[in-house]
Amino acid sequence: MQNPSLELQIQSLPDGPGVYQYYDKEDKILYVGKAKNLKKRVSSYFNKIHDTAKTNVLVKKIVTIKHIVVPTESDALLLENNLIKKLQPRYNVLLRDDKSYPWLCIKKEPFSRVFSTRRLVKDGSEYFGPYTSFKTVFTILDMIKELYPLRTCTFDLNQKNIDNHKFKVCLEYHIGNCKGPCEGFESIENYQKEVDAIREILKGNFKESLKNFKKKMNELALNLHFEEAQKIKEKIEVLENYQSRSTIVSPKVTNVEVFSIVSDEGAAYVNFLQIAHGSIVRSHTMEIKKKLDESDEELLSLAIVELRERFNLLSKEIIVPFEVEVGEHIKVTIPQLGDKKQLLDLSIRNSKFYRIEQLKQIQIIDPDRHTNRIMAQMQKDLRLQVEPRHIECFDNSNIQGTNPVAACVVFKDGKPSKKEYRHFNIKSVEGPNDFASMEEVVYRRYKRMLDENQPLPQLIIIDGGKGQLSSALKSIDALDLRGKIAIVGIAKRLEELFYPGDTAPLYLDKKSETLKVIQYLRNEAHRFGITFHRDKRSQTALNSSIETIPGIGEKTMLTLIQHFKSVKRLKLATENEISAVVGVSKAKKITDFYKTSNQ
Repeated sequence: MQNPSLELQIQSLPDGPGVYQYYDKEDKILYVGKAKNLKKRVSSYFNKIHDTAKTNVLVKKIVTIKHIVVPTESDALLLENNLIKKLQPRYNVLLRDDKSYPWLCIKKEPFSRVFSTRRLVKDGSEYFGPYTSFKTVFTILDMIKELYPLRTCTFDLNQKNIDNHKFKVCLEYHIGNCKGPCEGFESIENYQKEVDAIREILKGNFKESLKNFKKKMNELALNLHFEEAQKIKEKIEVLENYQSRSTIVSPKVTNVEVFSIVSDEGAAYVNFLQIAHGSIVRSHTMEIKKKLDESDEELLSLAIVELRERFNLLSKEIIVPFEVEVGEHIKVTIPQLGDKKQLLDLSIRNSKFYRIEQLKQIQIIDPDRHTNRIMAQMQKDLRLQVEPRHIECFDNSNIQGTNPVAACVVFKDGKPSKKEYRHFNIKSVEGPNDFASMEEVVYRRYKRMLDENQPLPQLIIIDGGKGQLSSALKSIDALDLRGKIAIVGIAKRLEELFYPGDTAPLYLDKKSETLKVIQYLRNEAHRFGITFHRDKRSQTALNSSIETIPGIGEKTMLTLIQHFKSVKRLKLATENEISAVVGVSKAKKITDFYKTSNQ
């Protein structure tokens, strides 16, 4: 293996069980696999020439290795299956197989059936699992069948059909496996009590069922029915074995999300696990670069909100290491013991392993590699002659026709260069006219850059459609910059990109990094412009409220208004109250002015 980055990634893998994922240079998933020992299993891919050509091709394509730590091999098996079905990696042949792990279903219908299935149908039925083998499922079904006789037929047992005697009892009734609800021999209330007991068993609540079984076993033994008592004992053992079976999480814990954080001076690493139907269906770790000395509580709260929105997470309960602010409708659990604490510990382990992996890789990975890749991708996607290392974006802010302003934001190597951001007050345009305003600010911006011999950008982005782009082009042509700077317009509605002279817009993939950079630029320009516009409106409103009083300067009036909160209150204030703020001489001038103006 010649790739030092891969060597470092493999060295950072833990020795315990888990699931690994291979990605290519475009960050597309290649393969998902399970391992008893992650480091040993992944290393084996790179230490030899494989027998099959496909495996050798796979290994050559691997650029990134990701992993998820789990407690046991059985957990790795279930998680591998969940990820294969979700991610559909190219080199996982199991994707082409209809097989999946079995679930137990309690059907939503009158006199509910309980059966095994590989398909989850969204019809309100309840599903429990998945289970690692059908042997376990059949054992549970046999146990349920003997302890709680339920129907196995598919008849529509609504009350009307039962009252009309539409059905007749079958052999299952005669041999004692069913109590005959089809002919009304069993009430739906009694039947549903048994279904409720089965539901509790499948959820992991065995206390009442075990208590009843043991009582029944003892009664049979006292009555010398040892054979029947032995059968009940075997069923109790099956129940107890099922209760302690290895799963990714306890069957008592379902439909929750687990969040943990590990941090150092420069960054924080947040992991989340999504739990559904008793298994981990998603795991993700994100890195947060610290800007200030933010606390872990602040960073985790921000991360939870971001991750729940990004992944459309809807669980009503989250498990976290400490109290966080995430909204009043979400139950926040801080476990100290038990299954939820084990889940939290597992999430923390994933966060720690990710941090260790990042710290090891940064020692040899070129920090400019990511930037270079994005710049090359933007050049290709936007059909540019050169990489857009310097990009500028313009936006007008004109709310209700007042205080028209514009903003220009600057990105260098795909990142904001905030010290180069610029605001513009519109000077030559009367009234609200976005097109003329855009023409003015683009001309002013690049006329000055040309006069001062400043380096011009490789790309200009205009926030707006064809009209805004045409206005900007007038200034570009007036400065003889056509063909020297690439310029595009982006329309807000469909994220369309317009080019000079092209009638048809360009549509980028909604998930592309190029579009994300452009959207970031546009949003920054909008934010920067709106902030300036609000400040200007506030200043205008304040100035309009300041009356001109002979001998009283603007600073003095601002001080008074800040103290009395409004001009109206200032007018009502006494001379003593005003003099306490600005002195006796100025106070007399102000009170005299208002007395005269009121006469």
